Amino acid sequence: MASVILQKGRKKRLEQGHPWIYKNEIESVEGNPQPGDLVQVMNHQGRYLATGYYNPASQITVRAVSYREIEQMDQVFFAERFLGCLKHRERFLQDANAYRLVYGEADFLPGLIVDRFDDVLVIQLLTMGMDIRRKEIVDALVEVMNPRGIYERSDVPVRELEGLEQTKGPVYGECPRYVTVQENGLHIRVDIEEGQKTGYFFDQRENRASIEPLMTGWGERSGITLQEIEEAGQTLKRPVNKSGKVVEFPYWDGATVLECFSHTGSFTLHACKYGAKKVTCLDISQHAIDSARENVELNGFGDRVEFVVDDAFQYLRSQVKGLEERQKRSASTSDKVDTSQKMTAGGGRTWDVVILDPPAFAKTKSAVKGACRGYKDINLHGMKLVNEGGYLVTASCSYHMRPDLFLETIQEAAADAGKILRLIEWRAAGKDHPQILGVDEGHYLKFAIFEVRSRTF
Repeated sequence: MASVILQKGRKKRLEQGHPWIYKNEIESVEGNPQPGDLVQVMNHQGRYLATGYYNPASQITVRAVSYREIEQMDQVFFAERFLGCLKHRERFLQDANAYRLVYGEADFLPGLIVDRFDDVLVIQLLTMGMDIRRKEIVDALVEVMNPRGIYERSDVPVRELEGLEQTKGPVYGECPRYVTVQENGLHIRVDIEEGQKTGYFFDQRENRASIEPLMTGWGERSGITLQEIEEAGQTLKRPVNKSGKVVEFPYWDGATVLECFSHTGSFTLHACKYGAKKVTCLDISQHAIDSARENVELNGFGDRVEFVVDDAFQYLRSQVKGLEERQKRSASTSDKVDTSQKMTAGGGRTWDVVILDPPAFAKTKSAVKGACRGYKDINLHGMKLVNEGGYLVTASCSYHMRPDLFLETIQEAAADAGKILRLIEWRAAGKDHPQILGVDEGHYLKFAIFEVRSRTF
């Protein structure tokens, strides 16, 4: 087996658990390894550090797969790793039939993603080292998981950095385009062929469940209280409005919710499950809204959800503009503003809970400055639309947007909006997305729940 000798002055990232070895960290290569071949990784003194696969066409020239000497990555190797992945998910995601089964570096299989959708698996082969072993990977998945089908979604640009073409299609068995799975007791219909990434984002599973306490406790604001009522000879506690009438609507105590960047409507579904009164589900993609609508109907929530196809930035700004015009009109005397005239700005709606789960704004380090502007923009306008004492639920999946920078950006938005934010919850990706300490690239997801107060409350 060929060997890669590392430079003396390099950072000791490999010894700290990071599996990537960059081209500029390599002193020399002994032997004649071909792209995808396994190589031994040695320090400058010739001491063995790891075994990884090699690709001179990539800036990440070696990706470590083992810290003991191995001869090959065959079906036996992959089956052993997949079994370990399965045991981890079964321990922490009991009774779940859909999750990320293999999460690349964090499962000691860099360059490989496997998502489970009940009895159908979706795989991504992101590197040369994994791509040339697709047969061994598929055979091992069949051995361990016994799936009905395996579908490949390697239609991602990152493959081109490895000298590979984008590709997708079935690689084993029967692969229906749509698969219905369960998450937190909800039914989700997933499009594995045309949905984003592998069709669904599992990393927010626990975060979606964390919004449950936000969805009820709002009826009193509308003047609805529980009172003892005599009915058919019984004394029952029933919700009663300001006029003394019994409220029959079962979700009278629920929140009004706006979900932006909805994709398949996952936060909308959870909001409805946990008792929301009314949810506005927004995405710029008609395909995404169609998917969300199907999932809402599938779970019987159609009477509480409205769907909007629009750009989230534009929609939030228009609502804020309308809100500010309405506030100006209500605060002005009749000689300053002619309130008989129609408002020039549309919108002006507010919600008890605003949820912002955008795609990555910073896919490269050079894009961070622009990403900060984007995150500040949506959070500033989003928090302006939260009713006093309501909640802003906001996330970032941009790795280059570090947690401290993300919080700093939101704080700047709050200052400009005249709001005080109280951090209620701070979370990362779920248990099927474990993180290796020392591999900062795995620490990409930031998720926060803030209570929103004005400075005049």
